[in-house]
Amino acid sequence: MDALSAPPTKLKVGFVLAKSFTLSPFALFVDTLRLASDERDRSGRVFADWQVLASTRHPIKSSCGIQVFPTSDLIDPSMFDYIVVVGGLLDSHAPIDSSTIAFLKEAGKKITVIGLCTGVFILAEAGLMKNHQTCVSWLHHGEFRARFPDIDVRVDRIYNLDRSRGSCVGGSSAADMAAAIVGRRISEDAKRNALEVLQIERARSPLDVQPRRPLSIHASDPKVKAALILMEANIEHTLDIEELAAAVGVSRRQLERLFATNASSSPATIYMRVRLERAKLLLRRSTAPLIDIALEVGFENSSHFGRTFKKAFGQTPTKWRATDLKKYGSCAVSG
Repeated sequence: MDALSAPPTKLKVGFVLAKSFTLSPFALFVDTLRLASDERDRSGRVFADWQVLASTRHPIKSSCGIQVFPTSDLIDPSMFDYIVVVGGLLDSHAPIDSSTIAFLKEAGKKITVIGLCTGVFILAEAGLMKNHQTCVSWLHHGEFRARFPDIDVRVDRIYNLDRSRGSCVGGSSAADMAAAIVGRRISEDAKRNALEVLQIERARSPLDVQPRRPLSIHASDPKVKAALILMEANIEHTLDIEELAAAVGVSRRQLERLFATNASSSPATIYMRVRLERAKLLLRRSTAPLIDIALEVGFENSSHFGRTFKKAFGQTPTKWRATDLKKYGSCAVSG
C-alpha cells in the first residue's frame, strides 16, 4: 500500500499530557503522525487522527512553560488505537488527576497504552505495567527501580512496544516509536515521508541502544554501549560479568573480546572505573561519610573502598575530597 492509498481504518491516537510534561517527545510523536497522515506537508488528517484528552479544558503547562489546550474530553478509549501518556518532571505532585487515572485503567483493558518519557511512571503507578518489559531513560532508571522493584525494566533500549503496552525513553526516540506505529498501521511510504520531512535519516528500532557514554568511552559496538549503560545503572548493587554479558545477549568470553577491541580493557576494569568515577562525584557533591559513599558504589566497607580508590587515583578518598574542596571551593560540596 502506497501513501496515496487509504488504509482500511484511520489510525487514531489519544494523548494524555501530565502536569509539567516534556514538550519535545510529545511534539515529535504528534508531528510524525501529522506528516504521515497526508502528502506534501498539508497537515490533513487523511490517514491518522489525534486528540489531546483531559478531564477539563484548562490548558496544560509543559516543563518549559508552553501550554497546550485539550481538544477532547475523556471519551471512550476504545475509539482510539493507542493512548499515549506524556510524562514530565518527576517532582510534580499528582501529575494527572483521579479521573484520568481511572480513564487509563479502563483504556488498558481495551487498547494499547504507551508511556512516553516519564509517562511510564504514571502507568506503573496505576498498575498498568505489570508483566510488561519497560524501557526508561538512564537518567530515571534508579528512581524507577526504587519505586517499582517488581517491574522488569531496561535502561539500554530506546523503546519497547508489545500488543497492549509501550514505553519510550523520550526525546528523539518518540519519533522512532511513532514511525514504527505509522509503518505498521499506515504504510512504509508514509513512514518514510514523515522521517524525511523531519530530517531523520532512519528510524531506530527497539533494539537500538540509548545514546549514553559513561567515562566518555567511544564504542561502536552496540553490545559494549549497552553494557556501559548497564554498568552505570547498577553501581550500588553490582552485576557480575556473567550477568552483564547475559543482559546484552553474549557470553562472558564474547563480551571480554568486545571490550578489548572497543575499549582496550576488560569489562571488570571498566566497571570498576565507572564505580570509582561515581564515587568521585559523590565526594565532590556531598559531605556524606565515606562508609555511605562506599556502600553506594558497591563496596562492602570503607577500608576496601579506600584502598581501591587510592590505588586508582593516588590519594585516599578523604585526601582527594579535601584537595578537591580546596581547589573548587564550596561549589564542590553544593554541586
